[in-house]
Amino acid sequence: MTRETDFTAADEPAEPPARPGGATLSDWLEGARPRTWPNAFAPVLVGSAAASFAGGFVWWKALLALVVAWALIVGVNYANDYSDGIRGTDDDRVGPLRLVGSGLARPATVKWVAFAFLGLGGIAGLVLSWFSAPWLIVVGVVCILAAWFYTGGSKPYGYRGLGEVAVFVFFGLVAVMGTQFTQLGSVTWYAVVAAVAVGSFSCAVNLTNNLRDIPSDTEARKVTLAVRLGDSRTRGLHAVLELLVPLLATLALVAVTPWALLGLLAMPVAWKANAPVRARATGADLIPALSMAGAAMLVWAVLVSFGLLLAAP
Repeated sequence: MTRETDFTAADEPAEPPARPGGATLSDWLEGARPRTWPNAFAPVLVGSAAASFAGGFVWWKALLALVVAWALIVGVNYANDYSDGIRGTDDDRVGPLRLVGSGLARPATVKWVAFAFLGLGGIAGLVLSWFSAPWLIVVGVVCILAAWFYTGGSKPYGYRGLGEVAVFVFFGLVAVMGTQFTQLGSVTWYAVVAAVAVGSFSCAVNLTNNLRDIPSDTEARKVTLAVRLGDSRTRGLHAVLELLVPLLATLALVAVTPWALLGLLAMPVAWKANAPVRARATGADLIPALSMAGAAMLVWAVLVSFGLLLAAP
């Protein structure tokens, strides 16, 4: 398998045989990377709470938004598994199991599973857009294309240091503000602040993963933001994303309601998530930081959402 980043369908290697017995249900679940699911749950929770605070909560639209976010993140995880696997990027992987890289599943199977989840997100998004604002369909199409071309296609932007930018935009700004907009019909300033905090947390999750993979990504010529910045500056950026930005966002939300200070209770979790990074852990020792970063984001989202609901008219 090639390690080149310029890849087309014509270059795809012959499909390797899957291991005897194939992937189990547990393997497929691990391949969906549940540790990243808070990236889907947190923005919908906060966006719905912001809509409720403004008097516009619509439960079935919130549920559809949750399906969209969850299906897209599972879809992008399988898409990354497929694209990285056929490029050989996962050959020396330290982190959790990858279906293609490990040989547990055929690349074509993983690709179609990715398409299925992206399609599910697209259908849910189409319904949500139709009953909210039809122009959001265009936003949905952009989201799906961004999910696939993160590591797919001949020029994946995830290999050019733009992964964290995409995570911030799509699982922060678009997810939070889009959730509020589909229910309320507008976006409030405090939803924007919350979107920045959630996007920052989401970036920290992605950055933790890329920090762990700096050696293998460098060898595979996968130029992530962590590879561009180097080890030390990546660790500094992680502290900004995991600790500073959410703290400032929480304090800014006090202008809406003092109950937003509940978000500060999530900071010890964020501090713990940053601990392995501060301690200069490497390789597999960074895996706990990945799950803890997601936990910090979800705890912050639950607490701030609860604060907004307590203060709702």
